[in-house]
Amino acid sequence: MAPKVAFSKHTAARTVSRARRHRRVRKFVVGTAERPRLVVNRSTRHMFVQIVDDSVGHTLVSASTMDASLRSLEADKTEKAKKVGELLAQRAKEAGITKVVFDRGGNRYAGRIAALADSAREGGLEF
Repeated sequence: MAPKVAFSKHTAARTVSRARRHRRVRKFVVGTAERPRLVVNRSTRHMFVQIVDDSVGHTLVSASTMDASLRSLEADKTEKAKKVGELLAQRAKEAGITKVVFDRGGNRYAGRIAALADSAREGGLEF
C-alpha cells in the first residue's frame, strides 16, 4: 500500500515511485549479523539513519538530525546529513561494527544521501 500524501498528484506520484523502488531493492539488500544494513530515512526536513541486523530484526545503532547534539546546529540540510554520517560512524565503531550494507531507501544517491554516505565512509564504515 502506498503512503498517502495530501500535497498534489505530482508529489504523490513521486512518493509512490520512491516506495516502489524501495520495495524492489529490499528484495536483494539484506543485513546479517556480520554485515548489518544501514537504513536511510529522509524527510523534507530531517534525516534518520539506523544500522539494523535483519536476521533478528534489531536496531544496533541509530542517529538523526533530531539528536540533541545536532538539533541546535545552524547549518543547511546537507551539512547536517554529513554530521549525521559522522555521528553514526562513531557510534558504530563503539558498537564494534565496521562493515555494513547500504540501503538508500529508494532515494537517489545524490545530495543529502551521498553526503551522509561519504561522511560515514570517512568515519570508518565500509560499504
